Amino acid sequence: MGFKCGIVGLPNVGKSTLFNALTKTAAAQAANYPFCTIEPNTGEVAVPDSRLQAIAKIGKSANIVPTRISFVDIAGLVRGASKGEGLGNQFLANIREVDAVVHVLRCFEDDDITHVEGRIDPVSDAETVETELMLSDLESLERRIVQFRKRASSKDKEALTVLPVMEQALALLQDGKPVRFMLNGIAAEDLLILQSLNLLTSKPVLYVCNVAESDAATGNEYTEEVEEMATKQGAETVTISAAIEAEVAQLPDEEAKEYLEAMNLDEPGLDRLIRAGYKLLHLITYFTVGPKEARAWTVERGSKAPQAAGVIHTDFERGFIRAQTIAYSDYVTLGGEVPAKEAGKARDEGKEYVVQDGDIMLFRFNT
Repeated sequence: MGFKCGIVGLPNVGKSTLFNALTKTAAAQAANYPFCTIEPNTGEVAVPDSRLQAIAKIGKSANIVPTRISFVDIAGLVRGASKGEGLGNQFLANIREVDAVVHVLRCFEDDDITHVEGRIDPVSDAETVETELMLSDLESLERRIVQFRKRASSKDKEALTVLPVMEQALALLQDGKPVRFMLNGIAAEDLLILQSLNLLTSKPVLYVCNVAESDAATGNEYTEEVEEMATKQGAETVTISAAIEAEVAQLPDEEAKEYLEAMNLDEPGLDRLIRAGYKLLHLITYFTVGPKEARAWTVERGSKAPQAAGVIHTDFERGFIRAQTIAYSDYVTLGGEVPAKEAGKARDEGKEYVVQDGDIMLFRFNT
């Protein structure tokens, strides 16, 4: 399953430095994990998950295969992008292809790095990008909705279903608000319609505060402003120093650990970013474990057992019978599959079972 987070931001905010650190991290992971660079500006990285190491040790697995997520470095946006300024058309087209947006904001002072707007104001930067995306959505929706209104007046069934969602999205945009504000509490059928409209501002957003090395552990006044903005939007933030991440990505594990400790950091900021991106896409992980390998698999939250089986192979979903399921905590606490069975903690779940994050699963299916 391909899940993509697009890294966006104004020029000179550090997004490419961050992306380069991600791809260097991915290259380092390649010795142990499957990795590929799909395009020059797209990289897949393993999602850090200590649970996988734990179950692999208990299961005596020869190999460990983590789940992955893609990050795309999207060309820097400038004011007027919605009208084609700079690389506007390319920028907007690239955003349409991702599932979520990682918005990098400059939260550091550096006289040697020019800010495209001539000042350091991350909240204003976020508003600049958001405005361009909303203007593009507004133009697109106003153009398309005319035809749907005509069709709805003729009692066209599809138009009557789609038009209310379009009208709600249009009203938000006209009020200066992104379409993603519709996502809270939206009905499943309306969500599918909204997704089919492929509006730029319907995608979930994670704000990444890029700070100087000295502020990596504590943040600063700029990150506080971004956090306040994000809270009002129901969004999340991650504070990272791209400079530190670029350095850590080039160091051996032990040296990287010592370097991070010297900076008062428990783990690389990229690990937090990757996990936050995973969460942003409403993804969870289930595991399979055996002597050959312990492996993490990605499914969307709310997926049922047959869908989870289908991630491994479509035949597993078509011929699904049942899934032996052990909760991660039971597997680790009891010491593996056999003790979990003996303790009555291995459950046989059917087609309606909703997969939980951390489940260890074994599928039974007809060939």
